[in-house]
Amino acid sequence: MTTIADFTVTTNRGEPLDLKDKLGKVLLVVNTASKCGFTPQYEGLEALYQRYKDRGFEVLGFPCNQFGAQEPGSNEEIAQFCSVNFGVTFPLMAKIEVNGPDASPLFDWMKREAKGVLGTSAIKWNFTKFLIDREGRVVRRYAPTDTPERIARDIEALL
Repeated sequence: MTTIADFTVTTNRGEPLDLKDKLGKVLLVVNTASKCGFTPQYEGLEALYQRYKDRGFEVLGFPCNQFGAQEPGSNEEIAQFCSVNFGVTFPLMAKIEVNGPDASPLFDWMKREAKGVLGTSAIKWNFTKFLIDREGRVVRRYAPTDTPERIARDIEALL
C-alpha cells in the first residue's frame, strides 16, 4: 500500500525532503498561490499550524502556478511574500504542478486516494487541501472554499 512515506519532494530551498520523515504526524498538504482570491487562507493555515504543531501536526504548502498564473514568483519570492504578509512559518516546498503530465507524483497519488466533486481527480483550483493521518494515508480532500478553520475538527480527531 502506498503512503506519503513513498514520496520525496523538494523544499523551497532546493533540498530533497523524504516524506517518510513525516510519518507519525498529521499533515495538511495544500497547493497554494500568492495572487489568488483564496490567498488569505495562508493566515488560517498558519493559525492551524501554530495551534497544533506541538501535538504532531504540520502544514505543507506547495506553490503552484497552474491556475490563472496566480503564483508567478520564484521560490524565494513566494517564501518572502508568505512570511511578510501572513507570518507563514510552516514548510513551503518548491513550486510544482498538480495536474497534467508534469504533475507531482505526490499530488497524483493524493488525487487518486481522495476524489474531488463528482468523482473527479483533477485539482480544480488553488488551495485544495488533503488531510493525511499519522500512518501517511489520505483521510480527506477539501475544496478551495473549505477554510482552514472548518478543517480544525478533523485535525483534532486525528491528533
